[in-house]
Amino acid sequence: MVAGWLSSSLAIAQSDPSGKKRITNTYAITNATVFTAPGQAGIKATVLVKDGLIQGVGSNLSLPANAKVIAGDSLYIYPGFIAGASDVGITRPKDVERPDDFVSSNPSDEIAGITPWRSAVQQFSYKDSKVDDLRKVGFTIAQILPEGGMIAGKAAVILLGSDNSTNLIADNTALVASFRGSRGMYPGTAIGVMAKFREIYDNTKLTSQRSQKYSTVAGLKRPEITPTYSAMHDVVNGSIPVLFSTSSELEIRRAIGLQKEKGFKLVLTDLDEYESIIDVIKASNAGVLIKLELPDDKAIKAQKEDAKDEVKALNARVKKSYDEALAQASKLEAAGIPFAFSTTGVKSGDIMKALQTMIANGLSEKAALAALTTNPASILGLSKVAGSIEKGKMANLILSTDSLFAEDSQIKHMVIDGFIFDYETKAKKKESKDDKSDATVKIEGTWDYTSESPAGSSGGTLIISKDGADYAGSITYDDPAGSGKATSDIKNVVLSGSTLSFSFNVSASGMDILVEVSGEVDTGSFKGSMTVGEFGSFPFEGTLNPTLIANK
Repeated sequence: MVAGWLSSSLAIAQSDPSGKKRITNTYAITNATVFTAPGQAGIKATVLVKDGLIQGVGSNLSLPANAKVIAGDSLYIYPGFIAGASDVGITRPKDVERPDDFVSSNPSDEIAGITPWRSAVQQFSYKDSKVDDLRKVGFTIAQILPEGGMIAGKAAVILLGSDNSTNLIADNTALVASFRGSRGMYPGTAIGVMAKFREIYDNTKLTSQRSQKYSTVAGLKRPEITPTYSAMHDVVNGSIPVLFSTSSELEIRRAIGLQKEKGFKLVLTDLDEYESIIDVIKASNAGVLIKLELPDDKAIKAQKEDAKDEVKALNARVKKSYDEALAQASKLEAAGIPFAFSTTGVKSGDIMKALQTMIANGLSEKAALAALTTNPASILGLSKVAGSIEKGKMANLILSTDSLFAEDSQIKHMVIDGFIFDYETKAKKKESKDDKSDATVKIEGTWDYTSESPAGSSGGTLIISKDGADYAGSITYDDPAGSGKATSDIKNVVLSGSTLSFSFNVSASGMDILVEVSGEVDTGSFKGSMTVGEFGSFPFEGTLNPTLIANK
């Protein structure tokens, strides 16, 4: 199984076999409850679409004779979500081999993780199941970021749409940077990264000035033009921003300090700890993309009522910090800072829970919807074509069974660039007050499973047993070394309602790879996805062995 992932080339793809064709170029979704933009009340209306564009929104539209009518009486329509930054569909590039005469104090730019000429498009694959996973939770557009070192390359904006379209909206939309140093070479620290960034920025500016003189004045020495300086030119002249990954308060201050010093446009992304410097962020006028996930709550769940006083005091501080982290987004709203979301490193299955939790901790539904639609459209320069439901904009729509942030709301259809994607909805199971969350479904036993990857289909056996109040077990898989089946213990087994998740480790080619599985259990069947380290996410299905159930 893993051997296939490691040997398979995750090549660039512009199509996904599951993409849906338009039934017709013209259709009308009638009598739905439509929310055209954040803060706007829902109205009963028809949305008319032709050739991927919204032709009108209203209750008295004149419908063309060739329009396909879709009854939307029980549906709610919202603008499609936009991810301000995402790793959806991105595959990791191969590491560059070091030459025999490698000098760690002066490595080449590419070896040091300085590759501004790379494009996210070159690393993107529609075959990654994360594309559909993100689409299922409402996202229609994403700014994808290349994987790499301190200067990874250029971002691109894509539609999460059909294989009948190119789906590329814009390339070269931002320079992607971080404070990630290079292991075992310069720049290996955050301070070294800052020094190197200054050097590259200044040299690019100087090279641009010399190039202009060289083309008009005779007798001048030819300026040195490198791929790095050429690719950095758009940043220096202000054509594109630098999208700096800054998860901590210190990194935020460092990025803002560099921006003030050099004058480039700045977008802060992956913000995780920022409450204490919201005033600094506001004063910088930088774009803001916060991470769309909740802080780790394992320490909260591990707290015990019968703990000693000093432990309780420590637990109280941990709980206070956790609660403050949940309320950070609402503090940005209160400060009047328009922000959007980054989904980089975020599990799509946790997104709605994260949004609902932020709302429960003070973020208004208006601000939450703005952070998913109009704000990222503004940051990405897409306000004229996306972010709201208006005549002339792209037909990017969410059709849900209830108001979007309601607990039981489910997405039934997604419309992206006029193409319709249908998703199965299920009636929510109601639990009695005395029921435990893991009492509704059975997972103990032996499962036969299959998974799909670019290398083909593979499978094995998954065994789950009850271990006190917890679950334990093991899983077999194709040995990457080619010697039949291998076995690994499963860990972090969690059953919440009908949602089962677990993880296990695989050793392959000298690497220890974490595999994370999550999905829904329904009467002896399991359907979900499997995330394999940095190799992507793939379908995972299982069937509970009925013979073993009968023998228990």
